[in-house]
Amino acid sequence: MPDEKLRKQSGDYLATIEVGILTILAVLISLTALVAIARSGKLLWDTLHQWMIVSDSLVILRVLDQLLIVLMLVEILHTVRISIRSHTLVTEPFLVVGLIASIRRILVITLEAATLTKDGKWSGDGASVFHASMIELGLLGLLILALVFSITLLRRTSANPEEDKEGSASTPKPPRDRNVDVPSASQA
Repeated sequence: MPDEKLRKQSGDYLATIEVGILTILAVLISLTALVAIARSGKLLWDTLHQWMIVSDSLVILRVLDQLLIVLMLVEILHTVRISIRSHTLVTEPFLVVGLIASIRRILVITLEAATLTKDGKWSGDGASVFHASMIELGLLGLLILALVFSITLLRRTSANPEEDKEGSASTPKPPRDRNVDVPSASQA
């Protein structure tokens, strides 16, 4: 009996420490997201003020890049919130963060490739960088397909246990007899 009491107290202390650490992590992630939003807002504001002087698409890419980072941080914060509430680690938000990161990288590579081929900078070194970028884009496309498939599969499998709890999925439907005439709407 004393062993059980000690295990329960130890478990309670560790759970409290876990919640405390996750709360501190959530605060730090929130602050990081707010700083990234402020930074991208300032960058966008400065770009709008200098719109007539500078028409640089790289600045817009940096703003978009920062906002996608904020979106990733919000997804991680969502995962931390779920972990605090349920004391379980949920897989789907990590897949969503990977999906956002892959899309973010595709946007960066696409714009870098566009600036590489612009202004007549096409050289032997530029061609190899462009070729490597295209290979990376292909691999990222495959990764995005795999992540979307995983998220879809995860959502479908997590929906099935709820149906089993309600009893609708476990109750078999009677087979339909093909030899029985079903009255049509005109006969009824």
